[in-house]
Amino acid sequence: MQEKPDNFTAVIFGANSDLAARKLYPSLYELAQWGHLPDEYRIIGVGRSALSHEDFRALVHEKLVAFSPGIVLDESPFKAFCSRLFYVRLDFKDGDSYKDLYREIMAVSHEAGLFEHILYYLATPPDLAPVIIRNLGHAGLGGNQESCGGWRKIIVEKPYGRDLETARQLNVVIGEVFGEDRIFRIDHYLGKEPVQNIMVFRFSNGIFEPLWTRNYIANVEITIAEDFGIRDRGAFYEEAGLLRDIVQNHALQLLAALAMEPPVDLSADSVRDEKAKVLRSIRPFTADTAGESVILGQYEGYRSEKNVAPDSTVETFAALKFHVDNWRWKDVPFYVKAGKNLAETLTRIVITFKCPPQNYFGPAESCSYTANQVVFSIQPEETIALRFGAKRPGEAIITDPVYMKFDYKTSFSEAGMTPYHRLLLDAISGEQMNFIRQDSVEHSWAIVDSIRGAVNGRSPELYPIHSHGPESSVRIYS
Repeated sequence: MQEKPDNFTAVIFGANSDLAARKLYPSLYELAQWGHLPDEYRIIGVGRSALSHEDFRALVHEKLVAFSPGIVLDESPFKAFCSRLFYVRLDFKDGDSYKDLYREIMAVSHEAGLFEHILYYLATPPDLAPVIIRNLGHAGLGGNQESCGGWRKIIVEKPYGRDLETARQLNVVIGEVFGEDRIFRIDHYLGKEPVQNIMVFRFSNGIFEPLWTRNYIANVEITIAEDFGIRDRGAFYEEAGLLRDIVQNHALQLLAALAMEPPVDLSADSVRDEKAKVLRSIRPFTADTAGESVILGQYEGYRSEKNVAPDSTVETFAALKFHVDNWRWKDVPFYVKAGKNLAETLTRIVITFKCPPQNYFGPAESCSYTANQVVFSIQPEETIALRFGAKRPGEAIITDPVYMKFDYKTSFSEAGMTPYHRLLLDAISGEQMNFIRQDSVEHSWAIVDSIRGAVNGRSPELYPIHSHGPESSVRIYS
């Protein structure tokens, strides 16, 4: 088993948020039950509601039963977990109220070291991040205070700003209170097993590593589709839209993992250096190229959703064609399709290889039918498949596509951690490889800003619910 981390205090801003209820409390509870947390730890929930410690413990129990009913089967372990739960009422915008948080953090014995190591988690709306961070600094609770005697880290949820300018402003604010080595910008996709396996697949297999270039790969497709709408996130989506919600982080992080060069070693900075180089190499979008490389859509009925403007022009779908202008990927198109209320929910990556120079087994166009592909399925199933052509049984030589498939569930008996299990543990331990660095955030925003500038306020095309998006999106692939 991995060595246990330092004793610490976790402070969750947004203690009554949906994220805390569905992801953070279950993950922390299970990490404790699995023995991954230290002998001494505390979890302090911070929110605007007036709750006692006991009220907060009852709230966490209620949320675990509601959203993770299978994990609280024995009340005894939960009572032990409850004894580590505390609550502080706080007005996030009132700097003076952070004195109450300071007192609660310090209300433990020196021997345990709980106030020396603090992990903050911002499970709050993005616009509150700068306010909370500044007030932590003013209260003497930031990561740059020399007197803290241990570590103080912060996990920040996406989106990191609304555009390049606000992202830079947020990075300046965070940098004044926490060093870059103490900042963990979380994207839960980077904690998924199939995503983490992309680098292993590429760089540990001599079969594929030499082929991962423009010489052999025809195109790359990344699909992030959901068969449901925005649900109760109307106010957020009116501010963000799909480009900010999905493309700026999930999609571009997948693209960077697929296109990166081999790192010099497996240190966090070496891996993140290579990802940043990819993002910096992506060709900017312009008004001249937008017509053939950008299609934005909005599902029918979006304007009737709660907290959505009746004349909203916010996109809920995007089909994009990226080019990575470097030696390895020159002129290889990277297609990204993402959207809400599409035909199915899936996240999938398809790498299509070029056809052989001469096709003996049918007309030339048949090669596209049996083209070699590597398919990473990230959700709902977690698999990696290799597609190739094989002869159909019978006298005639007719080729059909067939698959060889690796499935995590059938190949590994032990249950893997969820992304939030893994990323929380990484942050506690100080491992930053699967978190996004400041330069990558800014490169990603520069790309999204160029997309938005290229379409110049063009209204998204309507598409039917549970379809494949706007009909015009097929022209992206031409």
